[in-house]
Amino acid sequence: MNILQVNSSARSYANGEGSQSTRLANELVAGLLAKNPAAALTVRDLAQKPHPVLDEAALGALFTPADARTAEQAARAALDDALIAELKAADVVVLGVPMYNFGISSQLKNWIDAIARAKVTFEYTATGPRGLLTGKKVYAVLTRGGLYRGTTNDSQVPYLRTVLGFLGMTDVEFIYAEGLNMGPDAATAAIASARGEIEALLA
Repeated sequence: MNILQVNSSARSYANGEGSQSTRLANELVAGLLAKNPAAALTVRDLAQKPHPVLDEAALGALFTPADARTAEQAARAALDDALIAELKAADVVVLGVPMYNFGISSQLKNWIDAIARAKVTFEYTATGPRGLLTGKKVYAVLTRGGLYRGTTNDSQVPYLRTVLGFLGMTDVEFIYAEGLNMGPDAATAAIASARGEIEALLA
């Protein structure tokens, strides 16, 4: 088993300090490794190593044939290629997903923009789009300051279901830690609830 952990908090330090989403993602991964001692783990920390935005220079590189790219274009395309290769090799994907202003972080959006590539991770067919990243299990650890689960203010879950499903990743489990900014008792309860969800998923 190959596990890919993607930490997307702006405070996503390697040891998880300062980031609840990273800390909980670390705990989930530790549980997966305990059950699968031979598994290989790759950690992509988007705060320690931010991925560049999808801008005009990036589009120019990606839409230029590989053998015609300048050195700068080749280097830019290679950054996206590395993320795609990591994801293709993964059997299990663990995403640390904090909520920023009702959405995902810019770090995670840059990662998604990098891995979503026509004819590589999805393709259009006569019957519609088809995702090419099939057969993967995805866990998304969601951390929020308030309570949004199941409400119209939760834009993260619909978006992630849509974009991951578009790429072929339809087996997605969401773990929630909500109310983290609603006082110490609420934060403690939120972490305990998320840990309970993790334990249930690993059982």
